[in-house]
Amino acid sequence: MFLPKVLFPCIKPEREKEAKNMPKSTRYAILEAIQGEMRRDKLLTLLYEYQSPSASWGGQRINLEKEFGRWRARFSAIDENWIVGGAMGMSMIGVRAIAHIPSMTTLIPYELMFNHAGKLRHMTGGQAAFPMVLWADMQGRSPFQAGQHADAGLESSYARLAGLKVVIPSNPYDAKGLMISAIRDVDPVVFCQYPVPASGPEVPDDSYAVPIGQAAIRTEGKDITIVGYAPQTVEIAKAVEQLKQRRISAEFIDPRTLAPLEQVMETIVSSVKKTGRLLTSDDGSYSFCNCAEIIARVAEAVPGAKFKRLAFPDAPPPGAPEMINYMRVNATDIAAAAEKMVRVR
Repeated sequence: MFLPKVLFPCIKPEREKEAKNMPKSTRYAILEAIQGEMRRDKLLTLLYEYQSPSASWGGQRINLEKEFGRWRARFSAIDENWIVGGAMGMSMIGVRAIAHIPSMTTLIPYELMFNHAGKLRHMTGGQAAFPMVLWADMQGRSPFQAGQHADAGLESSYARLAGLKVVIPSNPYDAKGLMISAIRDVDPVVFCQYPVPASGPEVPDDSYAVPIGQAAIRTEGKDITIVGYAPQTVEIAKAVEQLKQRRISAEFIDPRTLAPLEQVMETIVSSVKKTGRLLTSDDGSYSFCNCAEIIARVAEAVPGAKFKRLAFPDAPPPGAPEMINYMRVNATDIAAAAEKMVRVR
């Protein structure tokens, strides 16, 4: 709801113009995708808890509960298993559903996703399925938070489950397009939303889809391939610019999809065959991170390639900002590792 301007004489027309020139946030882009799909599919339902499905941008406001009513934008008690289980049940009878789970509770409905969501279509020979989306807020490596609120890498727990698709956007444009693809997919999709800046391509107002399983080559290069996603894309982009100053040409690939990986790996393998080197950067813990799987597949496909993995140490994240920033991979770390791989024969 917008209050009358007379109550806020400090709001000037030029400020409104500035707001319209601001890029859309990731959250606004996601809600815009859901809004468009709820208008297209009169049964599509969102289940959520304590985070109102609303956002503002450029003088416009999306409020799904106000537009579609409480039966289709369904507020729940704090019960993640009920939300995900409800979405699964609705989708099984033909009502596509989105379950929105906040960051601290992303693993609570894991048993439902592990034992049921990804397996039903295969167990029934395609006669039944769960065309649903688990929209999971993923906590980043943020300082000033306790360890239980600053961990990352839970997407790898879902990416290993057969039958699930896992997408992870790195900017608002991809977030909107991937959410539309996820909603329309016949299989359950885990949509991992990390806190990422409002950067990248401009987000159109119209509907569009970013295909699941398709990686994005953010920067082309010939000396080394660098792969990373979500928050690490910001650091990698900075590192690529640093490497340019050192006359090193880096090819930066953002997977965007973690499961299935087959098409993503075609893009990465093709790049590594050209550069001969692969450096991955992951916000998750060093052991068993998604980038470790990418390296393993490249090692099988490109004999003789050099590869290295950068990731958060296998330790609980500290609360002190100085410590967590020291442990987290940054642009300087990425550039130094890439330069060493290129220079050392």
